[in-house]
Amino acid sequence: MKLKVKNPGIDYMIKNIMDFQSDDCSPFWSDPLYHFYPKLDRDYAGKLPSTDRANYIAGVLRNEYLALKETLDDKVLTYESYWETCKDQITAALSEAFDIDCNAILNDMVCNVSMNPIEPRFLQNHSFDIFYLNSERGFIGDSIHEIIHFVWFHVWNQIFSDCYDEYESPSLKWILSEMVVEPIMRDTRLSSINPYFSREQGGCVYPYFYTMEIEEKPVLDTLAEMYHAMEISTFMKESYAYCVKHEKEIRKHIEESEQ
Repeated sequence: MKLKVKNPGIDYMIKNIMDFQSDDCSPFWSDPLYHFYPKLDRDYAGKLPSTDRANYIAGVLRNEYLALKETLDDKVLTYESYWETCKDQITAALSEAFDIDCNAILNDMVCNVSMNPIEPRFLQNHSFDIFYLNSERGFIGDSIHEIIHFVWFHVWNQIFSDCYDEYESPSLKWILSEMVVEPIMRDTRLSSINPYFSREQGGCVYPYFYTMEIEEKPVLDTLAEMYHAMEISTFMKESYAYCVKHEKEIRKHIEESEQ
């Protein structure tokens, strides 16, 4: 596995930021921007039509970028260097987890160091965004999360021969892929280098997965038991069947948590 880290430029960042500032986005997704950039007036922005709001946010962030560019460029070098120190350990853990030689795949990954506090990932071109305020350890923790998605769907696609479009939010396949990160990350080779692994430190998955229970049992514990008891191909099939069976409960919990 190879990972290139870069500063993608402010136009790229604004485009991805605005994906989480639409009228139909819940505060769960839209509010972090205003927390990290207090020069943005949330009340003022909320009263603007969508086009004017986008222009307002872009204008403020372009000025912020001018002040932050040197920091962003420095983070590119710091993150890239730290990746090299952890790469072999991560590759070995994921090769075992997915029963595949990860040295032979994902040699085109790109990490974009971004001003966006939300960190989207793009499965088909193996790229993802990292918020620039992460330390190098935080960068590795978030990178492992995204790389697990890339390997998961690489293997998943070979088993199910379905379409990558089906792997995006709000599909159940996407929800499952977000949940299974935590059981896979329990491998000490991964959790030990992820400062966000424990729930107390922010957690390595969305917070509502830690509080989700089905039949009075935490969903993450159920998935972890399945994961350790089965080959990866069987686990993918059985865990998805479990999610299909309980889809109504899963979606209800997520919807209530994102309000």
